[in-house]
Amino acid sequence: MGSRRGADRAAEATVGYAADEHGNGLAYARVAGPRSRRVLRVGFRVSARPVTDRATAYAALTAVTRALAKRGVRAVRLVVGDARFAEEVETGHGVAAGLELAYVGLRCALNSLAALGVQPGATDELTQRARAEVTLNVAA
Repeated sequence: MGSRRGADRAAEATVGYAADEHGNGLAYARVAGPRSRRVLRVGFRVSARPVTDRATAYAALTAVTRALAKRGVRAVRLVVGDARFAEEVETGHGVAAGLELAYVGLRCALNSLAALGVQPGATDELTQRARAEVTLNVAA
């Protein structure tokens, strides 16, 4: 029997994210497990240059997946706002040159869990929240 902290062993995480031009990023994940719902705020860094939407997506999902694993989640379905990105992660087809290591890093993080897949869905509220906070941090 697992600890109370690791009680949500399977979850669905809807993820919105953003990063500034320097690669400082923030992701919000609305996590729904069998016994709880919560929103995680996860900082991350985009190492690829230039900082593109796709590089940001890889960095964000990798950071969220690792954060979920640390919190005891053992299986996860990730929901992202970009259908093409979800398909890319699921199939490995269409990974842009220069992002191969980011793809492999995300796949490794997902493989540490019983990944239930990456699928497209509505993430607008979480994405707007991340963009607003990243913009405020740049302005500060």
